[in-house]
Amino acid sequence: MSNNNIASCLCGGVKIEIKELNHQFTVCHCLTCRKWGGGPFFAVACGADVKFEGGENIKEFESSAWANRGFCQQCGTHLYYTMKESQSYNVPLGLFPQGLFPTGEDWLMSMQYFSDERPSYYCFSNQTKELTGAEIKAYFASQV
Repeated sequence: MSNNNIASCLCGGVKIEIKELNHQFTVCHCLTCRKWGGGPFFAVACGADVKFEGGENIKEFESSAWANRGFCQQCGTHLYYTMKESQSYNVPLGLFPQGLFPTGEDWLMSMQYFSDERPSYYCFSNQTKELTGAEIKAYFASQV
């Protein structure tokens, strides 16, 4: 694996190489994501061209009709959720090292999912497009 666009789990047992890294990320407020990680899920859409090193350490869980979630069996790090239909991966923002982008470019929150399920004890100041649970479920149901 090259050193560009590499994410890794906490123990280093799994490395993820993304061919083209998008600097935009989404945030999901659904109960499943909040249970999975203890808070909202910050996801980077990485497409289907993703390579894994240490794949023997990956365990998947079917978390919905449209997606599976992967984690490292050694350290428990959440590695991705992948869409069943498109085989596209969404990787947690926190798995990427800082300084990936050219000077002046940084991560940018582009959208929030399940905004109607966001608990009242947190909010973001970013102005983004927001989709409700019904809107996102209708979208993914059309993809199955």
